Amino acid sequence: MRGFRFSDYKPGDAPKGGFDELLKLFSELLNYTAGDAAEALSWLNELDKQYKLTNNDYGIGNFIDDLKDKGYLTEDNQSGEFKITAKTEQTIRKSALDEIFGKLKKSGRGNHNSNQSGIGEEKNADRREYSFGDSLDQIDMTASIQNAQINHGIGDFTLTDRDLEVEEKDFKTLTSTVLMIDISHSMILYGEDRITPAKKVAMALAELIKTKYPKDTLDIVVFGNDAWPISVKDLPYLQVGPYHTNTYAGLELAADLLRRRKTHNKQIFMITDGKPTCLKENGKYYKNSMGLDRKVINKTLNMAAQCKRLKIPITTFMIAKDPYLQQFVRQFTEINGGRAFYSSLNGLGEYIFEDYIKNRRKTVK
Repeated sequence: MRGFRFSDYKPGDAPKGGFDELLKLFSELLNYTAGDAAEALSWLNELDKQYKLTNNDYGIGNFIDDLKDKGYLTEDNQSGEFKITAKTEQTIRKSALDEIFGKLKKSGRGNHNSNQSGIGEEKNADRREYSFGDSLDQIDMTASIQNAQINHGIGDFTLTDRDLEVEEKDFKTLTSTVLMIDISHSMILYGEDRITPAKKVAMALAELIKTKYPKDTLDIVVFGNDAWPISVKDLPYLQVGPYHTNTYAGLELAADLLRRRKTHNKQIFMITDGKPTCLKENGKYYKNSMGLDRKVINKTLNMAAQCKRLKIPITTFMIAKDPYLQQFVRQFTEINGGRAFYSSLNGLGEYIFEDYIKNRRKTVK
């Protein structure tokens, strides 16, 4: 069950043919077809007919052969079924990362330094006087010599501990993150595809952690009527279902996963577009989609408070604009002590990446 969002075609944005250009488009189509290679190739063929993406020297047939030869695609000899490979899955994640990081670089929103500093890995603009115990490699010798010349004159050079100036550094902590993705039916309602941007963010975040922060951990939890963990390799195939929204179950599983992690810094990122509408009690589902059900809401808020006691902040990325839903998110955030962002689908990745990188930088005095 999928929904699609259409926009005006811009000829300048179309690939100009060749394997690399077609691979980018094929990878993008796989996001929308939930990893169905045959459907993505069918769409690619239709786009080629309409917009002439290929030429007489290189056609879609050549592209399919290259996909198989280069290890992006397999074909069952008996059924003729196409399947993408692990190499393709990684390509999709990398494309998502490049897309979101490209937007970050263009947005110029800052470098996410923390408000405080300490012994760490990255220099910042803060300076202070030397204190006993500071590492020698933190001393800014140029500034310290200038201070000595100002304080004592240049005729008889003297350097004291009061002249020494220390560079502050940001410290990067190890972080354990659970990314929760709402896969309830509302994620494709009203003609708007909300699940594909959420999948892209998850794949990009996984690729970021793998390549830049390999000691960090990322668990992914999806929630509908129930909640369950999925692996990174399952993300391209993720689809919404005919589900209600059991936010409580998702939070409960996320907190349980984080309890097992030995890292000090733990957090939950939750992408959702709707209100909690479902609980599971004694093996049966309690559902109510009519407004905010008091029973469902209270149990969800209690779970937010429990996460606060466990020192697990929840950052909610709300991609719906209904005022009463945003009011619930504000109450949820206040109880947990976390944060909330009310984001459009286009800005979702930028918000999550900026928040993730910022949260990794903590203070060590």
